[in-house]
Amino acid sequence: MNTQVTLDRLSELKLDGMAKAYQAVLSMPLQHQPSLNQFIARLAEAELQDRSMKKTALFLSQSKLRYNAVLEHVHCTAQRNLDKEKLMMLADCTFIDRAENLLITGATGCG
Repeated sequence: MNTQVTLDRLSELKLDGMAKAYQAVLSMPLQHQPSLNQFIARLAEAELQDRSMKKTALFLSQSKLRYNAVLEHVHCTAQRNLDKEKLMMLADCTFIDRAENLLITGATGCG
């Protein structure tokens, strides 16, 4: 079975992540290509990541959010009483691992 047939079959099976990873491995020089076990693990990992990304994209599109907000674009000013350092500390969610509570207060309707 040649490479193109394999890629076509992976696409037929809707294994797009595996197909992309397979192409990436084939483009590597022979001395850098992984062993069979590493190759299969890489294909499986690529497929899992691809499915996870597709699921996230689907959920985001179904959520119908008004704004495509990114945490890095939040304006942290003294007027808003927001500290960029504290916001990023909360973003890493370590307070969950420490079993700490988080209380966010603000005016009604502000988000």
